[in-house]
Amino acid sequence: MAGYYPPTGFHFRVEFGLSLPENDTRFQEVSGFTTELGIEEIVEGGENRFSHRLPTRGKYGNLILKRGLFTDSKLIEWCKDAIEGFIFLPTTVNVTLLNEKHEPVGHTYSFVNAWPVKWSVSDFKAQENSIVVETLELAYSYFTRSKL
Repeated sequence: MAGYYPPTGFHFRVEFGLSLPENDTRFQEVSGFTTELGIEEIVEGGENRFSHRLPTRGKYGNLILKRGLFTDSKLIEWCKDAIEGFIFLPTTVNVTLLNEKHEPVGHTYSFVNAWPVKWSVSDFKAQENSIVVETLELAYSYFTRSKL
């Protein structure tokens, strides 16, 4: 049996539950795959050595997507509607790792009820020859990881 090789993280697909052109969902970086269990501390009278630490709800970080600046983007219109117009249309965002044949590998991460909370553009610098990068930050209710 051949040894196990973990998948690489440089080839992936991002899909939105919105009607978007294919080019509008290509990103150079996706981050924010974080979840943690909250903790509540209970102090007991007479017990000064420690406090009781109990689990609470799960907490999730924001999903962060980065790409070269698009000058005409339906995805950024969706962000603008939410941030400037307070018009929210939550959607599910799926992120899937792909192999060299563009086939899914491992798991799909589904970010449920995602909506934009931040959009930013990298600095313009006359002394550097770099691509302008836009960053989209999404809040979501929770994410799941499903095996393909």
